Amino acid sequence: MNTDIYAQAEPFVLQVYKELGLPRVEERLRDIKKEIDLTNTYTHSKEELEHGVRMAWRNSNRCIGRLYWKSLILNDKRNVRDSKEIFKALEEHLGRAINNGKILPMITVFPPQRSDGTIPFRIWNKSLIRYAAHVQADGQLIGDPDQLIFTQYCKKLGWKGENTPFDVLPIVIEQTGKQPEWRNIHPDLVLEVTLEHPDYGWFIDLHLKWHALPIIADMVLEIGGIRYPAAPFNGWYMVTEIGSRNLGDEKRFNQLPIIAEKMGLKNNRNHPFWKDKALLVLNEAVFYSFKKAGITLTDHHAASEQFMKFLQNEEKEGRSVNADWSWIVPPISGSSMKVFHHNYTNEVLSPNYFYNQSAWDDSKPDPTCPFHISNRS
Repeated sequence: MNTDIYAQAEPFVLQVYKELGLPRVEERLRDIKKEIDLTNTYTHSKEELEHGVRMAWRNSNRCIGRLYWKSLILNDKRNVRDSKEIFKALEEHLGRAINNGKILPMITVFPPQRSDGTIPFRIWNKSLIRYAAHVQADGQLIGDPDQLIFTQYCKKLGWKGENTPFDVLPIVIEQTGKQPEWRNIHPDLVLEVTLEHPDYGWFIDLHLKWHALPIIADMVLEIGGIRYPAAPFNGWYMVTEIGSRNLGDEKRFNQLPIIAEKMGLKNNRNHPFWKDKALLVLNEAVFYSFKKAGITLTDHHAASEQFMKFLQNEEKEGRSVNADWSWIVPPISGSSMKVFHHNYTNEVLSPNYFYNQSAWDDSKPDPTCPFHISNRS
């Protein structure tokens, strides 16, 4: 028997059965031992997988939105056999999760890594919906610089795009033993919000927008010693993810100088608060536009209060909460929130979601990163 995998399976199953109040746990553990003896691995039951993905969210050190971990919907697709079925399942996920703007937290779980280490499927996209980066003839870049390398790989596979700042990248799937395949996402499955500001009429002329559904697609889900290398999941956006990071960051869409100019602010060292003022206006526009469109979105202050409620709930259950402070504290107005003034242990628990090496990246990951799957024993 593979004692290593059983050593990880046993505490997970015991915890699931205890938390869910399920009977006959010893019988279940005996069945797992037999299955590992025969196959060198084991198969999670529906209850184990469903609670496991929720526990993984509960244990996610870098997520501020864990109060709602019990609401995560499992879309079990462990039985898919080819990339065509993968694409179809991802379209299903998009349609169900978007829910006419009332975003549903969802995860789609595809076949696990095999006992010999073979990975049946990989999703190349970092996030299922992202905007391309196009290099112009003069060397300037249009779109999201964070997606430049991935965009270049997509173009090598045959994708072209429309050379606009908001070209939605295709989904790229790699099935073991085959060349990667790509497919455009149907426009009806990409819900986007045009951004405007309640007080500045010129804002809409910036022609900014963002998509409504944040689906992380390239992390490895690990549950009880079983790894699922393709398990895309989503919650909903926090306003600062879009405003402060995606659109505001100078290494991303870098909109702060443009907004500051429109506001008549002097963006120089003698007026150091121009970025702060522009950043606030950008986040206000995101928040206002999403709410006007009826799209689920949380603000950073509400998210902070929700995380503190999550801490209280877990303490009542006798569980400790681990967190990465630098990720839990939002990138704007941090010290005005309770999460800023709280200390956290950053221990990594299982089940969890772990970073994976990009499919095209041959470099070695940081060996000190506890959130990378390659550093798991």
